[in-house]
Amino acid sequence: MNTGVQKHVVHEPSAHRRLIRERFDNLKLAPYLFVLPFLLFFVCFIILPALYAGYLSLFKTGIVGGQHFVGLENYARALNDSRFWEGVLNVLHFGLWMIPILIGAALFSALILDSDMVHATSLFRIGIFIPYAIPGVIATLLWGYLYGPNYGLITQLCEMFGIRPPDLLSSSNIVTSIANISVWQYLGYNFIIFHAALQAVPHDLMEAATLDGANRWTSALYIKLPLIRDAVITALLFSIIGTVQLFNEPFLLQPEARDVVTSNFTPNIFSYSLAFRSQQYNYAGAVSFLIALITGLLSYLFLWISNRKKGKSQ
Repeated sequence: MNTGVQKHVVHEPSAHRRLIRERFDNLKLAPYLFVLPFLLFFVCFIILPALYAGYLSLFKTGIVGGQHFVGLENYARALNDSRFWEGVLNVLHFGLWMIPILIGAALFSALILDSDMVHATSLFRIGIFIPYAIPGVIATLLWGYLYGPNYGLITQLCEMFGIRPPDLLSSSNIVTSIANISVWQYLGYNFIIFHAALQAVPHDLMEAATLDGANRWTSALYIKLPLIRDAVITALLFSIIGTVQLFNEPFLLQPEARDVVTSNFTPNIFSYSLAFRSQQYNYAGAVSFLIALITGLLSYLFLWISNRKKGKSQ
């Protein structure tokens, strides 16, 4: 009698556990559990701070009376602030230099590797990708040392050969110097995108082109490039977003070029200076939202133009 009771006590929890396990299996929670850490991070450190910044942007802090609601006044103020537009012009100038060189160099490198013209392929890949593996802060500090007008390596080499060293951190050269840092650092990232896309090009198609008399460059121009169009658009889109969000490189070069990299050199630096140097949190929130709006508009405009051209070509 006691034995039967013991069996009932032992087996009932086991059956209950199996029932719970079966219900969880039916829900297929595994995909959601894998995504959950990212979602928590995204909500806590991106969405909530953005919503709070948007809330602050609708208020104004006075010396007397604390915060009071002003609606879109901070946004109107930013749109009429010449400092904000000066930063926008600087990032546009930066993008006109950086994006074509970055995408062109990455495409050329990927096509060279895919054409079997390079024998030490592993060394070639590593050499291009290593700069991307270096943290952006370290990369900028390294190039800041090279650019230094007093002790920089470039200045020392020029003086060694009797050449007048250029001031790479002057107002006329600072944008191209920053663009050079970005190209050096992100070339490997875009190279990987293009190289992976080229690996998906059908070999039968390339063999047929070779039999028809197409050389390597003809095949690259008329077959490979059209087939990796989506990868190129993706890389261009990321580059546009990164251009508008430019912050690290000019911010870290400020000690070497204080009179050139001002507090409004880029929109992001302008927003940072307003918030953490001038304690104008409400105005900084409005500027941040305008930066996000400009980024979204440029991205949408680029995708719209790309899709329209794709539709016409088809």
